[in-house]
Amino acid sequence: MTVRPPEPPPLPALTRAEGAYVDAYLDAVDLLGRLNPARATHTYGALRAAQALVDRAAALRDALTLMHQRGEHEVHAETLARALRVLDGERRTRRVTVPHDPLP
Repeated sequence: MTVRPPEPPPLPALTRAEGAYVDAYLDAVDLLGRLNPARATHTYGALRAAQALVDRAAALRDALTLMHQRGEHEVHAETLARALRVLDGERRTRRVTVPHDPLP
């Protein structure tokens, strides 16, 4: 018998622009995690992440511009937070933080 992991909860209903916003945000978070000086191991990898971050920032800007142009003037934080949780955003954002010092 094959044991399958449990199905993740479904994504909440998002507009296309909200989906692009969440995706670009998580991409930027992943890059910031690679750039985090407290976690980076090589300058070349951090440099490549910094170069890619410019593109992801533009994607964030474009998604938010599209939302605004379409009359989506409110960010539905609770709904977008649920989407971030489904997409493993809590783990991904942890890499951006500074690790705690070990206790003496």
